[in-house]
Amino acid sequence: MTTTIPTPIRLQLGHAAVQVVADRIGADVLHIKGESLDPTVRRSGRTASDVDVLVHPDHVAALLVALRAAGWEVLNDFPSSSAFEHSATLRHPAWGHLDVHRSFPGLTVRAEMAFGVLWSAGRTWLAAGRACRVPEPTAQRLVLLLHAARSRGSHRGRQDISHTWTAADDDVRAAVEELARRLGAEVGLAAATGRLDAWRGHPDHDLWQIASAGGTRIDEWRARVKAAPTTRGKLRLVGRAALVNVEHLAMLRGRPPTRREVVAEFFARPARGVREELARRRRPHRSGD
Repeated sequence: MTTTIPTPIRLQLGHAAVQVVADRIGADVLHIKGESLDPTVRRSGRTASDVDVLVHPDHVAALLVALRAAGWEVLNDFPSSSAFEHSATLRHPAWGHLDVHRSFPGLTVRAEMAFGVLWSAGRTWLAAGRACRVPEPTAQRLVLLLHAARSRGSHRGRQDISHTWTAADDDVRAAVEELARRLGAEVGLAAATGRLDAWRGHPDHDLWQIASAGGTRIDEWRARVKAAPTTRGKLRLVGRAALVNVEHLAMLRGRPPTRREVVAEFFARPARGVREELARRRRPHRSGD
């Protein structure tokens, strides 16, 4: 007889399992979103599907090695995660999926500085009896809002914004805005709260516009290049734009792609980008857009 572990319990065990590995090698880990949310931040009915952790940048490499040794399989590496290249996705046969964040999209101060701010004010959360560190509630609200801003208007994202921002009182909002200023997260917070137009002209504006409302592949790459803070970073992105994301292709197919499939994808990518751009230009312009 097969017994299915309820998802909330499995996720708490997953958080605990990650913490055991982190404690073993002395890695500093913050548990974010999902089951680790404070009751004052988590809206009624909100469910989670995976484990998310933010790791001190100096400890990321060692933690990934230790997690693989503990039975976690890497599915998706950092460059494949998003336009922000912020997380790696792993999977464990018992505990499910895990996102290891080396940074969090929207926090634009140095990653080690952002982690230090969140860590210093953090608190303890018990996951299946294991002591885990989590950000304090104001930081949890900011993280959830920045995550929702990248949801391209999803129902789940809108619900999170409504609960953590729209329904919050003035003091709570002021605390979130102050923390956003400390962490350089003003543009991402503006994208979540409907105030992104005030940041037109900022290098990050276009990237958050696409993250929150969608856009073509060409739009995204333009925005990524614009947001890159250095010339070297911009050139690196331009050089990578035409390359095939082999890890993502493997996820889509459920197996490593063949050499022929990678070559075919290399030529298909620019063609899809051109088709998307032409389709966008053919769409009728609506007043007020």
